[in-house]
Amino acid sequence: MKTKTKRYLFIAVVFVTVIVTICLLLPREKAVNIEFTQGKPWRYEQLTAPFDFAVAKSEAALERERAEVVAAQRPYYNREVGIGNAAIDSFATFYSRDLYYIVNHSLRKKITAQLQSIYDSGIISSNDLERLQGDSINSIMLIEQNRARPVMIGDLYTVQRAYESLMAVDTSRIGRHALQQSNLNDYITPNICYDAIKSEAARREALDAISPNSGVILAGQKIIGSGEMVDEEQFQILTSYRNELNKRIDERGVQMTLIGQILLVTLLIGAFLVYLINYRRSYLYERNKVLFLATQLMVFPCIASWIMTSGDGLMIIPFAMAPVMINVFLDARTAFMTHLVIILITSLVVSDPFVFVLLQLTAGIAAIYSLTELTERSQIFRVALVAILCYSFVFFGYELITKSALMMVNKRIFLHFLLNGVLLLFTYPLMLLYEKLFRFTSDVTLMELSNFNMKLLRQLSENAPGTFQHSIQVSNLAAAAAMKVGGNSLLVRTGAMYHDIGKLENPIFFTENQGGTNPHACLPYEQSAKIIISHVHDGLRLAEKHHLPEAIKDFIRTHHGLSKAKYFYISYQNEHPGEEVDESLFTYPGPNPHSMETAILTMADAVEAASRSLPEYTEENIANLVDRIVDGQVAEGYFRDCPITFKDITDIKTVFKEKLRTMYHTRITYPELKK
Repeated sequence: MKTKTKRYLFIAVVFVTVIVTICLLLPREKAVNIEFTQGKPWRYEQLTAPFDFAVAKSEAALERERAEVVAAQRPYYNREVGIGNAAIDSFATFYSRDLYYIVNHSLRKKITAQLQSIYDSGIISSNDLERLQGDSINSIMLIEQNRARPVMIGDLYTVQRAYESLMAVDTSRIGRHALQQSNLNDYITPNICYDAIKSEAARREALDAISPNSGVILAGQKIIGSGEMVDEEQFQILTSYRNELNKRIDERGVQMTLIGQILLVTLLIGAFLVYLINYRRSYLYERNKVLFLATQLMVFPCIASWIMTSGDGLMIIPFAMAPVMINVFLDARTAFMTHLVIILITSLVVSDPFVFVLLQLTAGIAAIYSLTELTERSQIFRVALVAILCYSFVFFGYELITKSALMMVNKRIFLHFLLNGVLLLFTYPLMLLYEKLFRFTSDVTLMELSNFNMKLLRQLSENAPGTFQHSIQVSNLAAAAAMKVGGNSLLVRTGAMYHDIGKLENPIFFTENQGGTNPHACLPYEQSAKIIISHVHDGLRLAEKHHLPEAIKDFIRTHHGLSKAKYFYISYQNEHPGEEVDESLFTYPGPNPHSMETAILTMADAVEAASRSLPEYTEENIANLVDRIVDGQVAEGYFRDCPITFKDITDIKTVFKEKLRTMYHTRITYPELKK
């Protein structure tokens, strides 16, 4: 009773958390439901402005104005007076010390005067000049004594131009030689420096001066008539009108929206729970499956809410990813129901819910039924292609119905469909993540594990060949039986390949690996039983070491259930008549099988092992053996915890008999040639 209460409490907490999370992240602003598209006709009656409102400029128009303002903006530069004075003083000092005998007094005065003129005009660095020319800027604002005035960049000197100007002071041969000896480059330093702070402040001031509105619509003025085409200007007016309406809605409207969202989300999640209770009750018994389904229900509406608040890209979200993964890990029916609930919840916040539900529902169904069983990575590419084509054809058909011309079809959305398909390809790596998080095992993983080149199976074939052959035979029997009764044949086949890997620790102690020598002959029965039973523990340890999935470990721990090592148990009783036997010494640790697949393996393992001891492989002997082994397991209660019926057991026995007759069929004797 306590276990059931805990399970119900867990389920309630999980799904209440899903409801609360979704409702918290759904957009809560009360939105006016007026739908219109540029280039399409107005679907409503004539619209007249009920109040005055400003018409906002489109983002494209604002961007054009901003670009024009930025292009016309002149950067600010400072004139550093101290740089020129320091350079002239430095030249005077150098002249009085080293140049007085090379450069005459008259030439010195000319150089000094030219330096002063150059620094008065201003020297700009080559990098700054190149940047200005690259931005097509012809003038700058030069700051002097806290005043700014425009200066053409052609009136400024560069270091090269300043040097050439100084060299032109005296073009005579003697004068030019004296100038070359004067190291004039040492006295030329840029004194026009970029003022980033003032330039940025001026740019921001100019941008802030741009008006966000292009005009005003007065109350009573006609906005648009019924059936009129929505052109660019009317589209902007309608957008401004809708935004103004949203601003005028009070807080109570927002609260009512939130209450409505909570009500609808709760109803949809509740309907999904009713489905699980009526049709997939077993999923509610496993916490990992409950958490997995809850995660799918929560993640995609939350992502859609975030996309809706941050931009226009809803159709890029690969909603088909959820049903594909649920189909792989659980079943197609649950995948469809989960997908339906996800898109209905998401439709509460989209602008055109009908088109959204139409697209996502058809694409989700197509994705589910294009992937009945995932065994190859390439199948994900097929699913993505099917989803893209489904989105495209459904949307194109809807646009043909609602549009009057092909020119009006929204072509940009087809790029979104393509990106949606690309993102859908990430289903495969996400599956690996979900396998680790929720302890699932996909068919792709099972296919990889059943490869004989896997390390454990290769070791089994080399070190315990008899056990390896036994595992192959058991896998064939179990897979055929699972296919007959509707079980997971791939899972039971893979589980059968690994169920006896614990025998790798002591292969010689198991009959199928012995070559005439029996090491049990010199051991007490209790010790022999302990060695035989220990292959379950050893198998689980190896499975843990090699990171085998939990589903495979279930086959290892349950394939003998709580049965006994009967050979040694009965032999011990025969040698100790009347003595009370400690049955725990001869009993496997269990537990008994708890799923159809583990039950099938338990039957197949016992039947295949026992069939090797038949003296003659006749149809009657095989049938009697199968009936005796399986009926004995049923009588001992091995399958009480399994979702398996007596009809399933009868079908399984029939498959075993047919398979064993085929495996052990007699061959004809070939005649010898008489001489």
